Amino acid sequence: MSRIKPAEVRYYLDADLLGLARVLAGLRPDITYPGDPGAVIHKRHRPPCPIASPAVKDTVWIPEVARQGWLIITRDRHIQEHRLEIAAVRDHAAKMIALTGEDASSVFAQLEVVMSRWRDIERCAAEPAPFIFGVTRTGMRKISLF
Repeated sequence: MSRIKPAEVRYYLDADLLGLARVLAGLRPDITYPGDPGAVIHKRHRPPCPIASPAVKDTVWIPEVARQGWLIITRDRHIQEHRLEIAAVRDHAAKMIALTGEDASSVFAQLEVVMSRWRDIERCAAEPAPFIFGVTRTGMRKISLF
């Protein structure tokens, strides 16, 4: 008889990546997203996401995700211009990866970007917060928090 163990969630995919989130969360027990009902993946039980809906505002979900210690993966081509979001990451000691390239417009293209950079993304999950990295299929760059 196989025992199901609790999953350790490490990654939170933002509402703007729901299609990609559902694909990845179906493959990995350590990925969640807003509205995730939870699942058993590879004998690991992932509980429902505490962010119950994609409509939850950044001012609510960023502090919660940061409190959990999860790495945020979002899509934002102009992240460096969004001072309020940058301030929220900084003020709540969040970790964020932002898909910034034009090549992240469809679910398949987003999957290509994430899979091309996955080892870098995993390394970021272990880094101390706060930070934001802009990610494209071919590279990563640190975004200033100030």
